[in-house]
Amino acid sequence: MSLNPSLKRILIVKLSALGDVVQALPVLAALKRGHPGLEIDWVAERPQAELLEDHPLIRRLIVFPRREILALFKRGRPGAAVKLFREFLSRLRAERYDAVLDLQGLFKSGVVVAFSRSSRKLGFTNHREGSTLPLTEKLPPYDPDLHAVRRYLLAAEALGGVSEPVEFPLPRYPSAGEVAQRLALPPPPWLIFIPATRWRTKLWPVKNWRELSEAVRELSLPLLWVGGPGDRGYVEGCAACGENLCGRLTLKELCGVLSGARAVVSVDTGPMHLAAALGRRVVALFGPTAPWRTGPFGEGHRVLRAGLPCSPCFRKKCRDPRCMEALTPEEVLSALAEILG
Repeated sequence: MSLNPSLKRILIVKLSALGDVVQALPVLAALKRGHPGLEIDWVAERPQAELLEDHPLIRRLIVFPRREILALFKRGRPGAAVKLFREFLSRLRAERYDAVLDLQGLFKSGVVVAFSRSSRKLGFTNHREGSTLPLTEKLPPYDPDLHAVRRYLLAAEALGGVSEPVEFPLPRYPSAGEVAQRLALPPPPWLIFIPATRWRTKLWPVKNWRELSEAVRELSLPLLWVGGPGDRGYVEGCAACGENLCGRLTLKELCGVLSGARAVVSVDTGPMHLAAALGRRVVALFGPTAPWRTGPFGEGHRVLRAGLPCSPCFRKKCRDPRCMEALTPEEVLSALAEILG
């Protein structure tokens, strides 16, 4: 029996980043299982919002142009920034919700929650940056070492969601074959490498990627490299062979490409979570972050760590990032061979 029988419409606030949005997708399925007739709206920033466009479980996607607003202020155009924010508020406040669920827990999501229209605003007690101030219902603090997917599902359960089985519902995306045809790629299956991430401490040495890409030639799988537009130059340095797709894919095309992977090798970054959500098997390289918190979710993955006493440190800067440098191409190749069977 549902703990929230009167729920008809709720708002999810999960603004960014790509990996976080992907890990929050099971909340949609959980809430729909608990409340089959429930209407769900979602607030997200770009570019993550693209992944949620035309989602069959989302009634209305509300894009928060936070970066655009900040950019206008920085360019000395406060009037335009205020106008854009008011337009967002008009969309946000056009509906009244039975509940608003903050899955972000930061100042920026707190602002959205504060302006939303609902008598029930839920989030975890140990959310940060003052984001708990607008909450009307504070959920018990979550264990920081709980996997992010499980954490978000705890929030869904507070609204009567049914967590199991854990599913990652995605909107329709082009097939691997369709993307291959558009970009003139060799047909799938592919081996996919994801080397780039915003944290410098999470990067694996360029020379290791080059050595690994040389070694996988013997696997007879076409090698694709994926990343954002700003990663193209970095990936060129990493790739001894293979096709560099950085900046050439929309998020939904990225789904299509990842769906055609026989295996994925990745650092801790958003597309890694997307690959896992699509059921691809991942060799994940972890150093400063904790795979039990944000590793690839599900069975069949291999997480490689150096096991140094300073890891995980969760630092974005480090003078001696041994935790990543200690992982050898031979170790990664061995893990990849296990996954490929």
